Amino acid sequence: MILTTRGRYAVMAIIDLLEDSFCNQKPTSLMSISKRQNISLSYLEQIFSNLRKADIVKSIKGPGGGYILKKNPSEITISQIINATGENIKMTSCSNDKDQCAIAKHNSKTKCRTHKLWHGLEQNIHQYLTSISLQDFLEKK
Repeated sequence: MILTTRGRYAVMAIIDLLEDSFCNQKPTSLMSISKRQNISLSYLEQIFSNLRKADIVKSIKGPGGGYILKKNPSEITISQIINATGENIKMTSCSNDKDQCAIAKHNSKTKCRTHKLWHGLEQNIHQYLTSISLQDFLEKK
């Protein structure tokens, strides 16, 4: 399965932000997330830039600033967080052209024999991650 650290770290950071802001009722700094989750601060800055562009978080400037969720936790899914990073979950090594598999490059009109199996798994993973909101996460703690 191909899920990059960017996608995993984005989910970890948002869950950390959710728990911290839920307990403290104030913005969470990236530095504090970085320390708690052992994620590079510069990497978190890149991730949060993407999350901000996707309207998942917003930044609060000034002393005591940081990040807060831009939407209600029930409106944000794990899938949206991963997608916001520009990453996706892939089980195949197919190119973006869905008619060509990396294994079957010699014949661009042929898909590998297990293509449908792995593509089906991708769809199930996507459906699962879409079905879990941040609110669900809070309630299942």
